[in-house]
Amino acid sequence: MKSAFPTIPYERPRRSVEEMTAALREFVNVLTLRRTVRDFAPDDVPDEVLNLAIAAAASAPSGANLQPWKFVVVRDAEVKRRIRVAAEEEEKENYGGRMPEEWLRALAPLQTDWHKEFLEIAPALIVVFKEEYGIAADGSRVTHYYVNESVGIACGFLLAALNAAGLATLTHTPSPMGFLRDILERPKNEKPFLLIPVGYPAEGCRVPDIRKKPLDEVMIVR
Repeated sequence: MKSAFPTIPYERPRRSVEEMTAALREFVNVLTLRRTVRDFAPDDVPDEVLNLAIAAAASAPSGANLQPWKFVVVRDAEVKRRIRVAAEEEEKENYGGRMPEEWLRALAPLQTDWHKEFLEIAPALIVVFKEEYGIAADGSRVTHYYVNESVGIACGFLLAALNAAGLATLTHTPSPMGFLRDILERPKNEKPFLLIPVGYPAEGCRVPDIRKKPLDEVMIVR
């Protein structure tokens, strides 16, 4: 049997209730600034900012600490164009009949359609892949556990980090997404999970006036 991980002390100063509340209020206030943005400015985003945001994402917990994720940053204009063309082909099929009427009605208030020009305009795309299984040095498979849960948490960390930096994002999931693995030349054990355009909002950018459910509708205390 493999040896267990060595342990290290885990020590964090205990905060007062006032300190905890103040820190969380500030955190929540920043998070509530995050919105889904489809109108991006073409201005570049520094590499260091994206590196730090991905470092935050990669700090997420994962099943057996196997960290079953890869984050592919796309800046090349030609690659972004290819992604847009492929995504629009799939989305045109979706909006043209592949999605059920109930889904189309749910999307209607957001006024979205199959056109995805933001995939070329945003200065960077972050494509998150989930590793359905690992590959050992000898080529054998390594089972990964709780892959969707782990990668989903990492994506939440990533969106929070990018938002904290003052950047705009969009969570895009063209379906099916297999073309991303082909275009980005990822191995067969990786499957596209989420496509995130990242950048600054365009001047005059507007977003739908939506509201989140109040706490008493989403929190149950027993």
